[in-house]
Amino acid sequence: MPRKPTASTRRLSFQRLSELYALDPEIPLFRILRRLWSIDVSSQPLLAILVALGRDPLLRSTARSVLNLKEEEEFSRSATQTALRVSTEGRLNDQVLAKVVRNCASSWAQAGHLQGRTFKHRQRVAAHYAPVTMALAVGFAAGFRGESLFSSPWMRVLDVDPATARSLALEAKRAGLLDLRFSDKIVDLQLARLDPSFAPSPQ
Repeated sequence: MPRKPTASTRRLSFQRLSELYALDPEIPLFRILRRLWSIDVSSQPLLAILVALGRDPLLRSTARSVLNLKEEEEFSRSATQTALRVSTEGRLNDQVLAKVVRNCASSWAQAGHLQGRTFKHRQRVAAHYAPVTMALAVGFAAGFRGESLFSSPWMRVLDVDPATARSLALEAKRAGLLDLRFSDKIVDLQLARLDPSFAPSPQ
C-alpha cells in the first residue's frame, strides 16, 4: 500500500483495499490471489485487476471501453463516462462519474492496458500462466465450462487468444496448480489443487 500521510487516510485506504480485494483468508478468491501472487512478480498487476474486476462493478463497467480498443488507440474518457452512466442507470452525477473514470483509467494503466498521462493509449499486456490460472478460476466460478473458459471475459483481460490460453493453462498444469485434460472437443478442468473450494462435493 502506498504510504499515506495520516493514520485516518491509511485506515481509509486499507478499508477500501479490504473491500476491493477481499483481504480475508476465508474467501476463496483472496486465497487464490495469495497462492499465485509470488509465482511471477511481473504478473501481479494482472492478478490484481482480475480480482478487482471480479468485485468492483464500476470497474467492470469500463472493461469494454478499454479491451475493445485496438493497440495504440486512444482511450476515450467521454465514451467511458457514457457507458458508466448507462450501467449505473443515472444514479451518479457527472462529477462523480468523471472521478470514477479517472480512477478506473488509473487502474487499467497500472495493470498495463493503458499508457500515457494526459492522453492514454491502449497497450497489449503479456500474460503468464499465473494470471491465466486466476482467469480460469474466476471464469469457472462464474459458470463458464469447457472451451468457453479460454475465451471468457476474464481471459480477454489478458489479451490472449484461446490457443494461447490453452497453452498457458498446460504450463499451470505442469506447475501443479490445476488438472487439465483435452479429449477431442471435451475440456476436463479440475481446480481442487488450486483451492479446496473447487473440490467436488461428497456424494
